[in-house]
Amino acid sequence: MTYAAALSRPLDGLRRSATRLKLRAAAFGRAYPRETVGLSVFGVVGAAAIATTALTGPSEGVKVAPPAPPPMIVQPIAPDQALKVNAAIPLTTGPNPVAAPFVFKGSAGTRSQALECLASAVYYEAGNQDGNGERAVAQVVLNRVRHPAFPASVCSVVYQGSTRQTGCQFTFTCDGSLNRRPDAEGWNRAMRIAQEALNGSVYAPVGWATHYHADYVVPYWASTMAKNAVVGAHLFYRWNGGWGQPAVFTKVYGGREPSADALRTAALSVVHVAPAQPGNVAAAIRDIPGAEPLKLSPSLRGDKRVAVRFNLVARKASDEATHEDYAKKFEASDNLKWTLSSSTVADNQQPLGAIKADSSSTGASGQR
Repeated sequence: MTYAAALSRPLDGLRRSATRLKLRAAAFGRAYPRETVGLSVFGVVGAAAIATTALTGPSEGVKVAPPAPPPMIVQPIAPDQALKVNAAIPLTTGPNPVAAPFVFKGSAGTRSQALECLASAVYYEAGNQDGNGERAVAQVVLNRVRHPAFPASVCSVVYQGSTRQTGCQFTFTCDGSLNRRPDAEGWNRAMRIAQEALNGSVYAPVGWATHYHADYVVPYWASTMAKNAVVGAHLFYRWNGGWGQPAVFTKVYGGREPSADALRTAALSVVHVAPAQPGNVAAAIRDIPGAEPLKLSPSLRGDKRVAVRFNLVARKASDEATHEDYAKKFEASDNLKWTLSSSTVADNQQPLGAIKADSSSTGASGQR
């Protein structure tokens, strides 16, 4: 018996079974037409789902977008209370692997822009700390460049969100720090640390941290991340779960940098304000007649600046207030009184210098 003949009998059985099922289905359709339509639709949907699963395959899984970087919005608590809250957040007990060296690939001009932006972050964010505090900030910047949740260039990472009133990722781009010229010694140190980081130097204690904040403020996101290091006055964090693991830091450096000067100018052109802090300052505002504290954008560094608007009541009170002339109120000198007045010089004003002798009142010796 040939191989084809051996298979003919089983195939004949399958054909007969298929014919019986077809006849039964036709009879069911004539008896229950609505149910037949519903089952047909269900079958089409199920077939489409199975086909989609077969096309994607279980090995590919579902591609999930990286988390959006949270804005640096802090809780409205006093600095001394923030220190206690931050101290109560424990360090993660899991491993804290060391970050890989940063590999820079770009032209000399690109490197110059990256160096300018990285040194700015180092100086303005940690210039009041020691070298380790500055190295930790540089490490976070370069960690972000290689994370899929952030831009692929140093300057874009540093100035991310700086043109929005809320959303700055590095507070010095939003809190007015850029208006302050750096001192030569501090800037040279920041440039040196930034240069070393771009050359592949790694600051190991912060690992793959992508976030940090000062210990005197408490961001709303602090409790949602893994606190993995404390360096000076800064606390460092990475995302919980897979987005904080070394395996995701695979993004290749873009090799291009935007203009550091243009980014700085754009950041300075945006008005950023900080909210009133609890305590004496807020209480003082309430005691000023007609003063109304404005609703301000969230503080990024915890500064105690306050914006106040004075309503018509305050303006009227100011207009009706009696003002006494300063020169009359205090024992001011003649020179000050004349300076504060709009009067012309009197006729009897004498020139400066020694008093001339009066011949009519001098004796033979020429002395008074």
